[in-house]
Amino acid sequence: MERWNRRNGYRHVLKVSLPLVASMGSITLMQFTDRIFLANYSVEAISAALPAGIASFTFIAFFMGVGSYTNAFVAQYIGAGALSRIGPALWQGLYFAFAASLALAGLVFISRPLFEAIGHPSHIRELEIIYFNILTLGAGLVVISSVLACFYTGQGLTRVVMLVHLIGAAVNIPLDYCLINGLLGLPALGITGAGLATIAASGTITLLLTILIFQAPNRLIFSTWRGRSWDRDLFARLMRYGLPSGVQFFLEVFAFTFFVQMLGRIGPLEMAVSNIVLSIETLSFLPMVGLHIANTTLVGQAVGRGRPDEGAYATTSALHITLVYMSLIAVIFIFFPDPLLKLFKPQDASAQEFSGMLEMGANLMYFIAFYCFFDALNLIFSGALKGAGDTRFIMISIGALSFGIMIGPVFVLIEILEAGIYAAWFILAAYVCCLGLTFMLRYLQGKWKSMQVIEQSLRSPETVSQRTVTGSLP
Repeated sequence: MERWNRRNGYRHVLKVSLPLVASMGSITLMQFTDRIFLANYSVEAISAALPAGIASFTFIAFFMGVGSYTNAFVAQYIGAGALSRIGPALWQGLYFAFAASLALAGLVFISRPLFEAIGHPSHIRELEIIYFNILTLGAGLVVISSVLACFYTGQGLTRVVMLVHLIGAAVNIPLDYCLINGLLGLPALGITGAGLATIAASGTITLLLTILIFQAPNRLIFSTWRGRSWDRDLFARLMRYGLPSGVQFFLEVFAFTFFVQMLGRIGPLEMAVSNIVLSIETLSFLPMVGLHIANTTLVGQAVGRGRPDEGAYATTSALHITLVYMSLIAVIFIFFPDPLLKLFKPQDASAQEFSGMLEMGANLMYFIAFYCFFDALNLIFSGALKGAGDTRFIMISIGALSFGIMIGPVFVLIEILEAGIYAAWFILAAYVCCLGLTFMLRYLQGKWKSMQVIEQSLRSPETVSQRTVTGSLP
């Protein structure tokens, strides 16, 4: 089959993306098992974990979105054959990440007023504050490791990232279980233990990436140490394209966070069930983020080579693969919801109470089965636009859709009209559908083909040797 063997065809996209899918799969597994352990521990723990975790990630999202845009710079420098510019680009992302670490740690001073304003029951609120504070104190490690990973993902060397994240998962999962439940001589810390295990995994990932990136061959070829000085022009370009990416990521996560927090105002049962279902949703969403990153990389490399049509070919290949995966997920969610939901049965839930949770959870999973196809459009087409540098459009679109279709309607439905949980989930589905269609239409317009983020003088198809394009097929 022609599309299987060509550059940026199915085989090439899978070669780059599967390790990233495995990396995101390891993160999915860590989050999934974390929520299972907490759900088994108590209803209060699982009720607090997702709101606090997503609130923490909302703040991380902005800094992570900016820092992770280093990936596009690395990809385009690879495409242009300017290998010595990769180290300086990486360092500019790291300088931003170091500053972000301090800003995120300072959030512990606002955690109590933040969760008091959200208004969840007091016994859940105290757990939310504990979990949020632990995650934000260690959040800098998440931002730093995401920037470091760009060194490999931008080149298409995604197996390294996969192995590092698998090691992180191997640290997190057993430590998580032991610290939550008090095994192997460790204290039973509940939600506090879950937070500490997460930080330990992030620290492990950051340390391993640091050791690998600053090995002698990388210092020689990519100037990973020699290029450590602050480059005002390069840093300014990272901010020019990265800041819209950070704002976009923040707005996207904020809209989702707002949705989760508002569900808690409907009722404790609705909140617990939604948290469980949204935890299960990570099975459909997070692994495909690997294809999103891979497509950003392949489009960035193609644009750097001055051959955007190769990026378009990669995007079509990635979309086909993602739609196949989402179809499988939809079938599982529609026909086999109960086995997944039963993994989250709380110890303190009665049989009658859990029966009601199963029925409601199955109905909510039908929503995910429907909108996951539009989520595929969102992930793949936004990845293509990011790889080229069309971050401002993504930022504006997500801002408009977040407030116009998600935040405003959800607030009116729950606070004013006192609508139920299914009305809120209908709004979530409409929001995801609009995101996917918006980015698909922007991509089809083709304006991204004339964009780039690196120096204009480096984009020359005639001067770029194919052997410098790391991760390409022979």
